Amino acid sequence: MTPRANGSRAEEQRQRILTAAVGVFSRRGYRATSMNDVAAGVGLSKPTLYHYVATKQDLLVQVYERVLDESLASARAIVAAAADPLEAVRGLIVDRVAYTCEHRDLLKICFEEESELPPELAEPILARRRAYEAVVLEAVEAQVAASGADLGMATKVYVNTCLGAANWVYKWFDRTGALTPRELGEQVARVQLAMLAG
Repeated sequence: MTPRANGSRAEEQRQRILTAAVGVFSRRGYRATSMNDVAAGVGLSKPTLYHYVATKQDLLVQVYERVLDESLASARAIVAAAADPLEAVRGLIVDRVAYTCEHRDLLKICFEEESELPPELAEPILARRRAYEAVVLEAVEAQVAASGADLGMATKVYVNTCLGAANWVYKWFDRTGALTPRELGEQVARVQLAMLAG
């Protein structure tokens, strides 16, 4: 077997472990979950699990990194492809709502387990979050400049309000309901964009 094949298989196993950890963390909570629980969730022995991941905390960090890296890449792509700033903001809101609905277990961990991260691990994650928020803020500022819209609040407050509404759907979105994640995103965006039209 080639080294590349070995590397690919190891990465596949790490992704399986992370997926199992997300499921267990989401159901039981981070603090109540043991590495034995994660090992059982992925069907590995505990010694084999430790071959791929050093600590439970490492798994929690990987959850945050995955969500924020995916979100940042998607946000940058949406802005780059948008015909104008308003379309960029609309796309960002729709995407945030849809992603949150489609990855509720991941987002539940991110929103409810942040206090479990020590400062030295939290800071790089916060830097990723700030980078994502900066993309949204720049798009909103571009739309305000283009339209002359009066938000009646600081632009950053508006952005935090939009993201707060989009993120909170992890608490109440009903997969069996009438709306798909993207349809819900379109409705949320329609309400939030009314202030930006100018």
